[in-house]
Amino acid sequence: MPHSPKEKKAVLTRVRKLKGQLLALETALEDEVECSAVLQQIAAIRGAVNGLMAGVLESHLREGLQASAATQSQKESVDDAISLIRTYLR
Repeated sequence: MPHSPKEKKAVLTRVRKLKGQLLALETALEDEVECSAVLQQIAAIRGAVNGLMAGVLESHLREGLQASAATQSQKESVDDAISLIRTYLR
C-alpha cells in the first residue's frame, strides 16, 4: 500500500490507466480487431501491471525494511533487492 499522498496518487493514476487499457482491449475483442493488435494491447497491459506491482512493492519494502535498516550497508542491500525485483518485473 502506498505510504504517502504522492505515492497514493501515482498508484491511482496507474490503476486508472490500466482501466482504460482494459476497456480498449474489451472493445478490440468485441470489434474483432486483428489478433496482432490485440496481442500488442495485452503486452502493454502486462507491462502496466508489472509497473504497478513494482511501484507498490518498492514502497512497501522501503517503508518496512529501509526504516529498520541500521547500517548504510543494509540500506544498500534493500536498494539492490528493489533493483533486482524491478528488473525481473520488466
